[in-house]
This record gives sequence, C-alpha cells and structure tokens, in this order.
Amino acid sequence: MTRLAVLGCGRIGQMHARNIARHSRTTLGAVFDVHRPAAEAIAAETGARITDTADEIFSNPDIDGVVISTSTDTHVTMIEAGVAAGKPMLCEKPIDLDLDRVNACAHLLSKGEVPVMLGFVRRFDPSHGAVRSAIANGDVGELHQVVITSRDPDLAPEAYLKVSGGIFRDMTIHDFDMARFILNEEIDTVFASGSRLVAPDLMDRLDDFDTVSIIMTTASGKQCVIGNSRRSVYGYDQRVEAFGSNGMASSENRKPHAMVLSGGGFSGKAAPCLDFFIERYNDAFNAEIDAFADVVEHGAPPPVSFEDGRQAQRLAEAALKSATGHRPVKMKEID
Repeated sequence: MTRLAVLGCGRIGQMHARNIARHSRTTLGAVFDVHRPAAEAIAAETGARITDTADEIFSNPDIDGVVISTSTDTHVTMIEAGVAAGKPMLCEKPIDLDLDRVNACAHLLSKGEVPVMLGFVRRFDPSHGAVRSAIANGDVGELHQVVITSRDPDLAPEAYLKVSGGIFRDMTIHDFDMARFILNEEIDTVFASGSRLVAPDLMDRLDDFDTVSIIMTTASGKQCVIGNSRRSVYGYDQRVEAFGSNGMASSENRKPHAMVLSGGGFSGKAAPCLDFFIERYNDAFNAEIDAFADVVEHGAPPPVSFEDGRQAQRLAEAALKSATGHRPVKMKEID
C-alpha cells in the first residue's frame, strides 16, 4: 500500500483524505493543517495521524507521497520542501498567484528528480476523456472548434474570493487546462471579456469579474471558446464540445438520475445538474488518486505535469491582461 499524507484539511483536503483512506491502493498516513481542529476532524474520521508541522510529514520516511491542498500562497513553499525531501507530490491548482514565482519553481524542478503532479482533475473525467479520444481517433475529422462551458452554482464566500486571485486564476484556470487537453495544441492568441452581472457591488470592491467569455486561437487557426459564470441557478454546469469537419463530440452535464418526466402540457422535465465539483467529479477525483499512486509506486510520469499547471497559469494571465486592456493578447507577451 502506498502511504500518502495530506497537507491542508479544508474542503478539498478533506475530500482527498477520504478518497485516499478508501482507495484500494493507498493508505492515509498523516494529515496536517495550520488550523488543528480541521486536521483533528478528518483524522478522527479516517484514523490518520496528525502532525504539528508540514516538515514532520516531509521528513517522515514512512510517507511515500504528499498531497498539497493548503492555501494557494503556500503551494510553492510546500513544493520546495517536498523537492528537498525527495517526496512525490500532487499539488492543487493554481501553483501560485504570481507567475514569476511559478517560473522560479519550474526552474527548481527542471532537473526532474522529484515528480510533481498538478490537480487538474477534469482530465480524469471519463466523458471529457472520451471527447479527447474521439478527436484522436478521427471521429470528428479535422478539429475546428472547442467550446467549454463552466458555471458554478453560486458565488464563493467573499473571504475566499478576496484571496482567490480573481476568476481567471481561480475558476477559468481549469478551463484553460481543459482547452490545452482537448486541443492538444498550444494557444497563440487570447481575447477575453469580463463583466460584473451576478454581484456587481461585490465585484467592484474586489476589482474582479463574475461573468467572462474567452476566445482563444492556436497558430493553426483552431478556436476555443470558454464561457464562465459564478452563478448557475440550475446547478453545476460543465460541458465540453469538440466540433470538426466530420462531426461533433460532446461531454454533457451529470445529474442525480437520468429520469425525464413528461405530462400534460410539458415534456422533458429533468433533475437539475449535480450541485458542485466534488459531486460532479467524484469519479475523476478517485481516478486522480489512482494515477498519483502510479507516479509514487512505479515512477510513472505525472499525467498532469507542473508545466501543464504553468501553461494554464500563463493563459490566466493573458486573459486578465486582455480583459482589462480590451485587446487580444499574444502568448509571447506572457513570460
């Protein structure tokens, strides 16, 4: 059994801890959180040991790998400690809110001695993966357009939004990674538009957007359109569409059940979408832990690399530059 530890026991850290504890190939060796009651709660549930510091986890020879789900501003520090300890790591996104710091961390990792996997869980979703396979198999012909829809059920708390880095770095970053995953080609140009429609006063205070659209183009002319909103009254809206010369492949929303009701004066009444990301991507999160176990146990290359995280971060910076500058941005402008 691969012994993993979790740093950070907030919502996503708790989920990772539970998944690791339940997984057939992994065991939860230890947990840590700066807010000790959070660590105590998940330790009581899973039987994991609590440590007083992150360093105790990195220095423990019985821990084979580490999942980093601490606050974003600590990710690079944790990665640096993991590299020094030689521990394979699965790090939640984004790597950091400062691209210069991300680039410096990339330089540290350039020797490739310690694997770092990024937590872009949507790559592990079976339906999104099937869209990518359909393109690779030639089922849609020559790929022309990718359309990604991602809408949250509601705004996160203001305290979270204040430190999130803004919608492009916090929310759309998943879609930037999905765009690269589906297109299998790097982006050349980004044009983004941002609006304050869901909570205008809050967005004014935070200098952020709650509704954004992005058009991205590759050097060969392929297009990707991303639509985001912080509020979707019908649930967590997650769809991917790939359109090509011979057809289209799409990944649709998931619902609690597939029953559709029809009756007098109506038809096609269905359940709302699943409520949020943990429910929607439950299977994907488990597959992600399985993939990380392969990295730790067998030395497999991370299926989502640190460089994938860095490139998604570059796209987020380009989108912010475009939305605030009201112009297209070439990726060569983003160091």
